[in-house]
Amino acid sequence: MPPQHSPRRAQIAFSDSAAKQLESITSDARIHALDRALVVISVDPEVGEPIPGDTSGPRLRQYTDDVERVRLLYWVTALRTVVVVAYIEV
Repeated sequence: MPPQHSPRRAQIAFSDSAAKQLESITSDARIHALDRALVVISVDPEVGEPIPGDTSGPRLRQYTDDVERVRLLYWVTALRTVVVVAYIEV
């Protein structure tokens, strides 16, 4: 029997505005909290809640981790790439 592998993680990409937010982070604790949230959505991109709105464009989702105090706004491409639109500290 061949070994079973865990499902492939989604790739993470950042919009220009999210990349600018990342550049401003200097605290190791904030970087750690963001990393943990990114791992969660890379393992299961559907974990976040859909944000109501226009369905003609990409369907935005938000993931909130109340323990780490992180909120991410993102959308998932057809190839399971997660595009982070904004990182927002809760």
